[in-house]
Amino acid sequence: MRFKRAAAALSKVVLAATIAALLLPATAAPIVDTVYGEKIELLRSDVPQSPGVVVFENGARETLDTWNKVTADIGKESTLFAYNRPGYGRSGATSARRDGRTIVERLRQVLQKQGLRPPYLLVGHSMGGLYMQLFARMYPQEVQGVVLVDSLYPGVIKRPEDFPLHTRIAKRLFLSDTVGREIDEIHHTGEIVQSLPFPDDIPMVRLFNVPKSAGAIGVDFGVMNDDPRTVAALKAMYPKARKVIVDSDHRIQDANPELVVAAIRELMAQKRSGSRE
Repeated sequence: MRFKRAAAALSKVVLAATIAALLLPATAAPIVDTVYGEKIELLRSDVPQSPGVVVFENGARETLDTWNKVTADIGKESTLFAYNRPGYGRSGATSARRDGRTIVERLRQVLQKQGLRPPYLLVGHSMGGLYMQLFARMYPQEVQGVVLVDSLYPGVIKRPEDFPLHTRIAKRLFLSDTVGREIDEIHHTGEIVQSLPFPDDIPMVRLFNVPKSAGAIGVDFGVMNDDPRTVAALKAMYPKARKVIVDSDHRIQDANPELVVAAIRELMAQKRSGSRE
């Protein structure tokens, strides 16, 4: 009798867990869609009644799976979208210019083709963070908030012609054509960002990785501007943003995904009056 009661209780637990799993949004798998003749690998997870869309942008040499630990949680609470830019993963290569304006416009076109309407909560890592800053300035009425994950900022990277010779050679030898062309456009993209205003009412969280271990070594290959003027400009950017300093890894979304999830949830809970729904 005792065994039967235990078996019945276990069955109820299993049944409850099964029902709960069925009620949660299914974990989506990446697909390949064609947008204006280009094949784009993308991942979307839809949550009914979601007030907006969380949009992820990868850093250089990164693919959409870099967000897996974040999307696993956020996909249960909000509609989300992640993708691979042309030339990454299963996305086809492109001859189009790889500056930030082109990348932002194509991302917006993909979102529209997917039927994903604003407001968008933009999440960008590294170089992807630079693109998300530009998106927010180009289409502020469509943006609910911005999360920058150890992001690049305007003016930090030198013009490509000012890179040291050994860096230019290494770029040609070890990086793909797509990545190389994106890197060559970073400075120009930063100039576009700086030419456009950023509305003060767009909520923002900036995550910075600042390693504290004695063995941590910063490497920039001679491509970064660290002059006082650039440093001062960087510190003055986005004065209303909340800054989070962490001892982590450049890929905070992989090393400490809970911090990125928390930042997204924080902005999801805020209502921006200027966004378009």
